[in-house]
Amino acid sequence: MQLCSECQLDDVKIHDISRRGERINNASFDACEFIKVDLREAILSNCVFLNCTFSECDLSGVSLENSRLSGDTFIQSKLVGINWTTANWAGGIRLPLSYCRCTLNHATYFGLNLEKWKWIDCVAVDVDFREAVLRDVDFRGTDLRDSLFKHTQLQGADLSRAQNYRIAASDNNILGAKFSMPEAMSLLEHLGIDLVDDYD
Repeated sequence: MQLCSECQLDDVKIHDISRRGERINNASFDACEFIKVDLREAILSNCVFLNCTFSECDLSGVSLENSRLSGDTFIQSKLVGINWTTANWAGGIRLPLSYCRCTLNHATYFGLNLEKWKWIDCVAVDVDFREAVLRDVDFRGTDLRDSLFKHTQLQGADLSRAQNYRIAASDNNILGAKFSMPEAMSLLEHLGIDLVDDYD
C-alpha cells in the first residue's frame, strides 16, 4: 500500500514502508493501521489521521504542519522530538490520542488541550506540558523525568505508578489527581518544608 501525497485511504493496513525525510501533503487516513512504518523527519503537511493505529512505528522528528489527528492510538512506537503544537487542533470534534509503551522524549505540548489523553507505560523525558490542559489524562506507569509542568491543569489526572515527575502543587491545578507513594512525596519539594523520619 502506497503512502504518498493526496492519497485518501480508509480502513487499510500500511506496513514495512519507509518515508524517512520525505514530504507528504494533503493525505487523509481514516481507521488505517500503520505497522513498522518509518516516518522519521518526514513532513506531514495538511494531512488527516482519524482513528488510526500506529504499531512499532518511528515518527521521531516528524513535522505535523497543520495536520489533524483525532482518536489515534500509538503502540510501542517512537515519537521523539515532536512539536505537537504545529498540528491543527482547532475546530470540529477531536477525540483524545492514546500512547502505550511509547517513547516520546523531548516533545512539546505547550498550551494544548489534551483532556482525557493517555500515556500508559511510556517514557516521556523532557516533555513540555506547561500551560496545557491535562484534565482526566492517564499517565499510569510513565517516566516523566525532566518534564515541565507549570500552570498546567491536572484535575482528575491519573499519575499512579508514574515516575520521576516534578510537579509544584502551588504552580499547577492538581485537584482530584491520583498519585502513588513514594513518588507523591515530590509534590512537597516546592513548599519549603523539611520532611523527617521520626519513629522513635
